[in-house]
Amino acid sequence: MSQNLRLQAEELFQDELAELQKLDKNEKPENWQLSPKSVIKYLMGGKLYNGFEITPKYIGNQRLMEIAVATLTTDRALLLYGLPGTAKSWVSEHIAAAITGDSTYIIQGTAGTGEDSIRYGWNYALLLSKGPSIDAVVETPMMKGMREGKIVRIEELTRVSSDVQDTLITILSEKTIPIPEINTRVDAVKGFNVIATANNKDKGVNELSSALKRRFNTVILPVPSTIDEEVEIVRQRVDSYAKEMEISSLSIIEEIHRVVTIFRELREGISSDGKTKLKSPSGSLSTAEAISVMNNGLSLAYYFGDGSVSSEDLASGIIGAIIKDPIQDKIVMQEYMETVIKKRDDWKDIYRACRNII
Repeated sequence: MSQNLRLQAEELFQDELAELQKLDKNEKPENWQLSPKSVIKYLMGGKLYNGFEITPKYIGNQRLMEIAVATLTTDRALLLYGLPGTAKSWVSEHIAAAITGDSTYIIQGTAGTGEDSIRYGWNYALLLSKGPSIDAVVETPMMKGMREGKIVRIEELTRVSSDVQDTLITILSEKTIPIPEINTRVDAVKGFNVIATANNKDKGVNELSSALKRRFNTVILPVPSTIDEEVEIVRQRVDSYAKEMEISSLSIIEEIHRVVTIFRELREGISSDGKTKLKSPSGSLSTAEAISVMNNGLSLAYYFGDGSVSSEDLASGIIGAIIKDPIQDKIVMQEYMETVIKKRDDWKDIYRACRNII
């Protein structure tokens, strides 16, 4: 097992990327390590003609991934937009890994992100001792990505203040970063582009200006359309976690199905049989949260149980994901337990486990 807490996509799936690169006969844009068709094969999975199996990284509409990858072959940047937990960061990481072999050119958007996090900073010791010079410039992931022809990822763009967001306009339209202090600039080389993510829970926090929106092609990632699709996403991510942690994830598909069902019913405001209307809690109850609940349950079962995931291992995670507001969300959960969970004969164990916590 690797000593790193988390492997990057290009490390975790290096065998798949190497195999795709070896067999790739399609035309590649300059500085891409895979052709667009092979990038899609890496994302969507499937067997290669030599029998090698590529695991799917995205389960959903392939056309959305084709639009996303095609955007990056043009001079327009890509904005992945959607609800929290719809795999925006996951997709951006894997696209960057497949295209350039390095997904680590990341700028994390927060309220405190400044222009020096996007354009460049200064080594103030050198600046004070020698004055402005190219040696005193501290490269950001953006500047480095432009110079090397890499994909740069910006996470949670709408968390960044509007005036800092607009720093991107020159970068995306002119493909250059001017450094007026030393009368020079850094120009982007072929292969450079930007993938930004934003979630619509932040709509209205720091809206993108119309000028900046025009520099992006927006792809909206939807929540999984069916329960089977969502269960499969959770299963794959839990298997990946179990593999990294070297623990068993056998016999958990039934528990995944129950967790996903609970989250979908509360998210949609109606029971799966369509008979009971439900109140929705304040949280998003995304697929990512279902993955987190299952991973936590898997760890509890492995380290504090017999290795078999039970309702007791999952209950605390389910309650924690649903009850964000200790008053209103608690009422929502209690009503759901009494009107839906309690009435399902094969869900008595999860009803008791949740009731013991609430």
